Amino acid sequence: MAEPVKVRRLTDQEGQRLQQIVRRGSTSSVRYRRAMMLLASAGGNRVPVIARLVAADEDTVRDVIHRFHEIGLACLDPQWAGGRPRQLSSEDEDFVVQTATTCPAKLAQPFTRWSIRKLAAYLRRVHGRVIRIGRESLRCLLARHSITFQRTKTWKEYTDPDRDAKLDRIEHVLDRFPDRVFAFDEFGPLGIRPTGGSGWAEQGRPARVPATYHRTHGVTYFHGCYSIGDDSLWGVNRRRKGATNSLAALRSIRTARPDGAPIYVIMDNLSAHKGAKIRRWAWKNNVELCFTPTNASWANPIEAHFGPLRQFTPANSNHPNHTVQTRELHRHLRRRNANARHPDLLAVQRRERARIRSEKGLCWGGRPLAAA
Repeated sequence: MAEPVKVRRLTDQEGQRLQQIVRRGSTSSVRYRRAMMLLASAGGNRVPVIARLVAADEDTVRDVIHRFHEIGLACLDPQWAGGRPRQLSSEDEDFVVQTATTCPAKLAQPFTRWSIRKLAAYLRRVHGRVIRIGRESLRCLLARHSITFQRTKTWKEYTDPDRDAKLDRIEHVLDRFPDRVFAFDEFGPLGIRPTGGSGWAEQGRPARVPATYHRTHGVTYFHGCYSIGDDSLWGVNRRRKGATNSLAALRSIRTARPDGAPIYVIMDNLSAHKGAKIRRWAWKNNVELCFTPTNASWANPIEAHFGPLRQFTPANSNHPNHTVQTRELHRHLRRRNANARHPDLLAVQRRERARIRSEKGLCWGGRPLAAA
């Protein structure tokens, strides 16, 4: 008859350590229960009694005692394998990630994106390497490698052969002549409809605007002009874009610098901006047109100011007609220009313009000044 399983005689250090764990407790319930098994067995208790004491199986108690005989108190902290052995090697995982991030059409598959089911099925029958993995395990594997299901984004490639030269010219005039650089662009279309936006409100009770399905007022385009030097923005609403309206905006820019000195206007290369009539006018009036490269309208300084213009005028609005919409737009522009970010520079430039007009014998109203 086999002898009952019993822990060997403990050393003083082992007995004190087990007693300390049992008396003081442990943050690990596994460590605490295993210490109780060893201490109870050292005290002469049989395996069935110990199993009832710690609410464990008798075979578990025997395994702990045998493990103690092999490695000592290290058996209190078992190193579990965490399940069955790995079925995929690191090379297999890299292959799965590479396959998941490759367009299926490049792998001769009749679809343009993977689903978990299609990807798992492809991996099981790929030539030269068979990878058997379940759908949930496949999803977890991709998540561990930061591979998630995302929407495809589009992008535009720069096709302008003079892109660098145009950007260099824009940067040059902005650095050398900031007080004589202007920007022009259209903003729109602006329709007459309730427009959502954002604003402060009680939590869970946002402000609301009505919906509409009838758009009978047409649209307008704000032809905006921006002065880099004094940070002022102005413009006018037009029913459509066109060379005539663009030329009218450029004339207003030239009027803002009546001294006849060269000025520089940055704008995109829309066909309505670079017609023969506009180019002749610019040459006669000492205006250099600095066009942004194709698909690079971000280089126009006025673009950054159209964002706040959209957020503080059309957004959260429900204008009845274009007249009211235009009036509110210009109210915002007047307030914006009255709170320019460079008031000192603005005052200096106003004094300079007044000096030039004085030398020409004209006051701001166009009437001759009194003789000194």
